Amino acid sequence: MSDALGPGDLVLCVNAAPNHVTGRPVPLVAGETYRVLGVMEFGCPCGRSDALLDVGVDFAWCQTRFRLLPKPKSQSLTRRVLAPKEKETAR
Repeated sequence: MSDALGPGDLVLCVNAAPNHVTGRPVPLVAGETYRVLGVMEFGCPCGRSDALLDVGVDFAWCQTRFRLLPKPKSQSLTRRVLAPKEKETAR
């Protein structure tokens, strides 16, 4: 999964269980989105992932806690251009 992630990507927190290494409660909220600030190519001590994610909350988190959200598709908007009306002069 670390190959698909990069800085700036949006991820969804799917697991806000206590830290699986230390057992302490985590400040992450399940169901909230976070922006990835950095990907550290370092194996998580739990052995379930090959990279840790920095999402700006506390320190680095195992990437198994997150799911990558799809990038938003660009939408083209059609806009009407109003041209000035030509006036006929009556003499």
